[in-house]
Amino acid sequence: MEIRLRPELEELIKQDVERGSYHVDEFVERAVSMLHEQEAWLAQNRADIEAKIGDGYAAAQRGELIDADAVRSRLAELKQSDEPQRE
Repeated sequence: MEIRLRPELEELIKQDVERGSYHVDEFVERAVSMLHEQEAWLAQNRADIEAKIGDGYAAAQRGELIDADAVRSRLAELKQSDEPQRE
């Protein structure tokens, strides 16, 4: 299989490979695996995601919006709770 990349994408890969401890084939393998995992997760959780979007849209239609600062604060809390504990 032959894969053609845009020059700017090829340059990004080159920079990442030079910075890390990967060879190009390892880098591409890992990137493809991560993308595959994300797509699988989205497929498995599609119904729940669509329901939450629908709930949010309905709340917005009713005028039940929350403050942008509250959203940022809640997202920061969620991000911290999802991160592995570091020693």
